[in-house]
Amino acid sequence: MNKAITEGLVLSPPAFAAGLNVWSRQDGLAGSDTYAGSGNAAIVAADQDFGSCVEMAKTDGTQKVRWMGNTPIYPGCYYRVTVRIKAVSGNLPRVRAAATAVRADGSVISGLGSSGPETGLTAYGRVETVSLILGTGERGGVDLAWDASAAYAHVGLDLLGPKGGVVRIDDIEVEDVTGAFLRDMLDWVDVRDYGAKGDGTTDDTAAFAAADADAQGRSVLVSKGVFRLDDHVTFNSPVRFEGRVVMPRSKRLSLVKNFELNSYAAAFGNEEEGLRRGIQALFNFTDHDTFDLKGRRVELSEPLDVQAAVYDKTTYANQRSIRNGQLDIRDTPAFDTTRVTGSCDFDPANPRELTNVANIASIAVGSHVSGPKGVGREVYVAAKNVSTQTLTLNVALWGAPARQTYTFDRFKYALDFSGFDQLLRFTLQDIEFLMADRSSGILLPPAGLIFHVKDCYFTGPKDRGITSHAAGCQGMLIDRCQFLSSEQQKDVAERHTIGFNVNTNDTKIRNNRAVKFKHWAVMGGSGHIITGNHFFQGDNDTLGQRTAGIVFAEAQAKTVFSANYVDNCYLEWTNEHDGAPDFLSEFSFGGLQIVGNIIFSSNVPSSYCPLHIKPFGKDHWINGMTVTGNNFKTIRGQSLDRVDFVDTTHADLDYGRFTDVNVHSNTFQAVAKQFQNPITVPVQVNTPSSTWEVDLSAYMPFRGEAKVVTAVMPDGQVRKGDNGKVWTMPYATGRIGGSRQSVRINWSDSVKGRVFVTARCDAPT
Repeated sequence: MNKAITEGLVLSPPAFAAGLNVWSRQDGLAGSDTYAGSGNAAIVAADQDFGSCVEMAKTDGTQKVRWMGNTPIYPGCYYRVTVRIKAVSGNLPRVRAAATAVRADGSVISGLGSSGPETGLTAYGRVETVSLILGTGERGGVDLAWDASAAYAHVGLDLLGPKGGVVRIDDIEVEDVTGAFLRDMLDWVDVRDYGAKGDGTTDDTAAFAAADADAQGRSVLVSKGVFRLDDHVTFNSPVRFEGRVVMPRSKRLSLVKNFELNSYAAAFGNEEEGLRRGIQALFNFTDHDTFDLKGRRVELSEPLDVQAAVYDKTTYANQRSIRNGQLDIRDTPAFDTTRVTGSCDFDPANPRELTNVANIASIAVGSHVSGPKGVGREVYVAAKNVSTQTLTLNVALWGAPARQTYTFDRFKYALDFSGFDQLLRFTLQDIEFLMADRSSGILLPPAGLIFHVKDCYFTGPKDRGITSHAAGCQGMLIDRCQFLSSEQQKDVAERHTIGFNVNTNDTKIRNNRAVKFKHWAVMGGSGHIITGNHFFQGDNDTLGQRTAGIVFAEAQAKTVFSANYVDNCYLEWTNEHDGAPDFLSEFSFGGLQIVGNIIFSSNVPSSYCPLHIKPFGKDHWINGMTVTGNNFKTIRGQSLDRVDFVDTTHADLDYGRFTDVNVHSNTFQAVAKQFQNPITVPVQVNTPSSTWEVDLSAYMPFRGEAKVVTAVMPDGQVRKGDNGKVWTMPYATGRIGGSRQSVRINWSDSVKGRVFVTARCDAPT
């Protein structure tokens, strides 16, 4: 790596024959004694082993020989100093290669080593070679590991042992051996060094495993080539891909130290395949619970079947998540909706089954179901049994004929989890689904708990943002997401897209924003908490109609709807997923709390109402509902007649059975009839009468009857026709008139005056 630094430099000292005046008897410093004229060193012109060399008599106990020139020291460079020597006569000394470390100012650095291993000369005329390796790093094989203070070296040798011997010394060599240490100096090992071929045919699994095992903290380099891996491979070391790998779908690549999309995309040479393989690893080892897309945009050419990517699991219960990137849907036929039609039998005793299904083999699980009669919103195929020709639906049908033709549309989704049997505690976070009217977003697993979608963008879904075709929505969490319809330029009546649906209980829908769907949500089940959301569905049509922003499809909703901004859409409460929608012995419409919301509309007709109840069967009533602290406001269009509405398309409510209806503390702008329960109204009668009737139809919520008067309080003196004072209390009668929405105050005499009357639509009788 640092060979380029020393390229072109002459590192070895000059030959001894060039003069002994540059060879020091001490440490090689300028001005020190040299061997020139010393009397114990002379040049030999033609030695049979060395050619020209120096012959030297040993006159000191430790006799130093140092070149006075500077050999530069660079961080990361390693030099080998080599000395060849032989004994000529006299005592046999010991010898070692040596080097003195000096600073940039030429001063000797004390405390740093200065010599290599010793070798004893044991025979006259025998050539021995001694060497040392010096450099600035503590590495195996380095004799002199100097620190950064060393700027230069004065290279040479030391003679040790008894005096009186004579030796001949060949010219000293210094060579750059940094290359020998490259493998230690670099922070990676190459799989090819462990036998990997990279020819796309040879199984390189064993070589990959060996490289990982030997890396010992360094990275592994998968150099250029195509590496076939026929078995699972786990890298416990960091890994970098210049080449790519190919693996059977059943085998997985686990990158423990760099578990993210960049590495998997590089490994497989393709972002889409890298995403699949990263997901496969996510479900198959425990070192990571999150697969990070690293902010990258992944183009999907086909729906990503998550279970097929995982391959070997159909159930999973440990927490896992995918986060931080974009999924961009390409315009390919793979995302086209598959439509199948077929005649099916229906038995009201099994309202979630279709039997004797024609074309059942062609009908995919997860298909949306529609039909001429008896099919509610967001009905899907939850399961099928081809052998018995039976389809199981996510919710019940109601009132369907014994046999009719149904349409089954299998929408295609960016992420399809329907291949799992059960998936628990899965999270998608910070992901933007760029669908551009080409696909839907997410199809949930058929069963599971706590599927969490947070901080995601669903931009331009073709049909649906999130679909639950069975029970995988149990406890689902949707937090801080944005749903942007692909139909924003269409009038409300022309839209068909839906943000999401729910079939089961206990979801938390919080702090989201949704723009111009047909419906943002169709919510079956109960026990939901919906708070902090803003969803709006208007258009530019003058006095245009609106659709439901949220459909509550369970009569016993047991749901809190609080602090939301409902903008140009209404809340609709139905029991359309009840296979026997007539009231029998179950709870009726109850458990819905609508508290502290902004409920706004603009450019709508006076008939528009933001709160709808739509019973699909007879004899139902309101059995517990709270509407408090909301702001109802409309602008630009017509003032609203009222805000509450009962849709009697299929059935009417039993208005005389209302219980626990709490409607109060709401504010209204441009609303003529402002509902409230209990309601207190002033009654002024100027012509004496013994019966005063009060019409409360403008106030009774959802056309409820004025069942009972709870208080009559005179405002000042009540008097007879002759102005005589009246001291007796009246009695009251509720349910007066054809609509039973008036009350009657009965006096003992004909009287006149002013009173306040308090009445309720829900008091027990």
